[in-house]
Amino acid sequence: MSSAHVPGAPVPVVPLARSGPSGRSRFRARLAGRAPAPPSPGAALHNISAATAVLLVLVAIGSVIHEPVLIPPLAASAAIIHGAPGLPLAQPRSVIVGHLLCAAVGYAVVAASGSSPWAAALAAGISLAVMTMARTPHSPACATAVVIVLNTPRPATFVPLLVGSAGLLVLAGWAASYARPRTPRYPAYWW
Repeated sequence: MSSAHVPGAPVPVVPLARSGPSGRSRFRARLAGRAPAPPSPGAALHNISAATAVLLVLVAIGSVIHEPVLIPPLAASAAIIHGAPGLPLAQPRSVIVGHLLCAAVGYAVVAASGSSPWAAALAAGISLAVMTMARTPHSPACATAVVIVLNTPRPATFVPLLVGSAGLLVLAGWAASYARPRTPRYPAYWW
């Protein structure tokens, strides 16, 4: 009998010999994944306090000028800047330009189709595409477009607040990275 495979005939499955941990151990290892090690308590406290401080300042500013709707996207931006400062989406170019591009998309969608949940979803999708094309990935900025479509804030106050707030987040991330020794320096690049 020949060992050549006949076209159209089923291919025999030969079980592979197991080497290494048992099936159950491999399953647990896969569940554990490759997540980073937990931060030290000092690093976690530092990140939490820095992000919270800058967000409290932004809330105060937003309350004074009656524009508190920026908090959801900026809270997510702060979490990325302080929690994963080396990621491309945490860099100043992505944070500031990403929010600006998404604001432009949000206002364009409102002008074209009005304010509705459907338009907000459309704005988020378009925002992601625009940021990808501009090489400024920053996922929290999609929420900026959604906030604009759903709340239709006045551009004259909202856009300067957005730019100033994004800049403040970047500067706070930069300062916080130098305040604690042996931490990754932020930003990895400015532009």
